[in-house]
Order: sequence, then structure tokens, then C-alpha cells
Amino acid sequence: MYDFMLDEQSVKWKDKAKEFVKKEVPRQLILDMDEDKVQYPTEYVKKLAEYNLLGLRFPKKWGGQGLGWITETAVLEEIGLLPMSLGCLYSLPSICGEALDKFGTDKQKEKYLRPMLEGKISTAEALTEPRGGSDFFGATTTAIKDGDHYILNGQKRFVVGAEGADFFLVYAKTNPNSPPRDSISLFIVERDMGVESKYIYGLLGTRGGGAGRLFMKDVQVPEENLVLAEGKGGLIFYQMMIPERMTSAAGPLGMSRSALEIATKYAHKRKAFGQTIKSFQGVSFRLADSIMLLDASRAMVYQTAKAIDSDQPGSICRRLVSEAKRFSTESATTIISNAMQVLGGIGYTNVFPIERIFRDIRLSTIWTGTSEVMNLIIQHEYFNELLKREENIRDVEMDAKESEAPDEKIYE
Repeated sequence: MYDFMLDEQSVKWKDKAKEFVKKEVPRQLILDMDEDKVQYPTEYVKKLAEYNLLGLRFPKKWGGQGLGWITETAVLEEIGLLPMSLGCLYSLPSICGEALDKFGTDKQKEKYLRPMLEGKISTAEALTEPRGGSDFFGATTTAIKDGDHYILNGQKRFVVGAEGADFFLVYAKTNPNSPPRDSISLFIVERDMGVESKYIYGLLGTRGGGAGRLFMKDVQVPEENLVLAEGKGGLIFYQMMIPERMTSAAGPLGMSRSALEIATKYAHKRKAFGQTIKSFQGVSFRLADSIMLLDASRAMVYQTAKAIDSDQPGSICRRLVSEAKRFSTESATTIISNAMQVLGGIGYTNVFPIERIFRDIRLSTIWTGTSEVMNLIIQHEYFNELLKREENIRDVEMDAKESEAPDEKIYE
């Protein structure tokens, strides 16, 4: 329906993702994951690799497809029809692969990026710590240089994929005395190096993705597994926030679509007071609001994908990514809530998947940067853009009768 926004190649990959979602994800897997009977769906990740859907944006040299964000967004929307935990596991190679592709050595790419995209090994990103959340630079995990190794000690939590990952991207303090942004480094840490993972969370939703806690006690990591250089963790982190937030924005498009379609079909069939409930404005207007929010979200997310693909300045991309992430996730929350309201009491049961989608979507406004953090970035980048703007446009401020009144414009 929205293929006019895509080129022929993007449509091809979107259709491939649609086929995967329809044919390769058993209903029983979805049910078992939501009941915590499955902690990590290994076969699902391998099947994604068989379809060559992992790491679409990365060079073919390393197993990717050399595509852009517009194509990946189209694929993510289709993957978004699945439970959010499956969308998360699909996105991890894109997120972690960003660090390896942009900053890793050829040796690191050969050892980790290529087999990850081939589905031979799995990855996870270790960001959050028990004492921190949005305070990324307040990390207390340490990495002390010891000869040709680093010794890592600390904990990470809310690590999606912790139960199934073969290697982790771990941020750790290498120089606590440096300014915060220069104090952190990124390491590739293999599970077999001594990382212990524990699945300890009873999650409201987004279950089955193996989100757990990592424990590192005197874990020896070879110097060659340091990404880029000491103190460059902040630089890498800011780059990785692009895929973190783009995938968080694109997946909810599919979730919103699922809920909206279920509610629309229900309103078309369900009768009350002698007529279908779509005849009542209380129902049809709620659906109209949802349709508008979904279309607006899709437009914003694809606009952002286009900006990144066309190498727009970093400040613009940071602002647009933050806007897309916040607007898409908050709109999805409203759309899914509207769908449950249209279905009424039956929507609150497991007769329809709306209740699971409702539980899943709540996390989207928290992780990879809360909506409040997105607001901080949006206003900060806009202020900077506006104040740096060249004075080659009409000064609309002067289009008032008393605009030049000397005693009225007082700022101090």
C-alpha cells in the first residue's frame, strides 16, 4: 500500500520480509515466548540469516547487502508484525554491527561481523547498569589494562539477548579520571571468556528475548578486542544511537498496523444496538485518529531514514532520529490502546493478541532513550540549528506594527 515511498529494490526486500513473517515463525513459538517457556529462539535468528535479512545496511564484503535505512525500515515494519522481542533480536545485528562496521578492524569484522550476519553466532549489547539507566557515562564497570589484556569487572542489566548471545559489546571505564565522555571504552567480550548471564526478570511484555543480567568478575579480554581505541566508547555510543533509535521507531509501525487492522476488522463485524459498531462515531473516530497517527509516524520514520541515507549533518540526524523514536513509540502506544478500547472487554483477554501487543509496546518509550531524553536531544539540536542559521531568509519577527519599538523588547 505504501510502496510508492520505496524503490524497486526496497519493495523486493520488504516482500521477502513479509514472506518470512508469514511462513517462518510458528504460532507456538510466539505463545511459548510470551509464557517464558522459551528464553532465546536460536532457530529464529538462524532462519533470518538464511533469508539474508540480517545486517542489510552493511557491505557485501562482510555478509550484508549494501542497502540503506529506507530498505531496513521497510523490512523492520514487516518484522514489527511479530512480538516485539522477535523484532529486538532481529535488530541486534544492526545495532551491534554498526560499531563493528564503522569502527572495527578487518580482523574484528572477519571474526565477529561476518559470522553474526551469517547466523552462526549471536550478539547482544551491554549498556545499562544496576546503578544507571539514562546515565550512560556513569557506568561503573571497569576495564584495567594488564599486559596484552584488559581485566573487566562489573555488571550489566536489561541486556536483550543475554541468554543466547555468543559475544557481547561491553562498555567499561578505562580511565575514571578523564572527562566522562573520554572515560569509557568498548570491548568485544565473548561469553566463553567468563561472562555469566542470568535471566532474572519477570517482564510485563517483550518476553522470550533472553533479557538478563551479565556478571563479569576478572574477565580477561584480549587487547585486540578493544574497539577503535581507549576512551572512544562515547564516540561509538553516539553513533550506535542511530540504529538503536531507528529500529525502535520502525518496529512499532508494524505493531501499530497489526492492532489497527484487528480493530478495524472487528468494528466491521461486531454489531450492537442493531448495527455494526463502525457506524458509531465513538468507534470510527477513534479508528480515524489511529489511522492518522500511523500515517504520520510512517512519514516521520521514513523521512529520518532518508536523511541518514543522504548523509545529512549529524545534528539534523540526531534530532530527527529522536523525534521519530518518540513520535512513533508514543503514537503506537495510543493506537494500540485505541484498538483495545474498540474491542472492549474481549480485547483485554487473550482471545485477541491486542493484550500482548499492549504489554509489549510499553517498553518502547523507555528503552534506547526515554521519551524525556528524546525531548532533551530534540530541543538541544533545534536551538543549535536555529542559532547557526544563515540570515538569508525573511525576518518574520519584524512583521508587526510595533516591531521596532525600542522600549518594548526587553530580554533582561
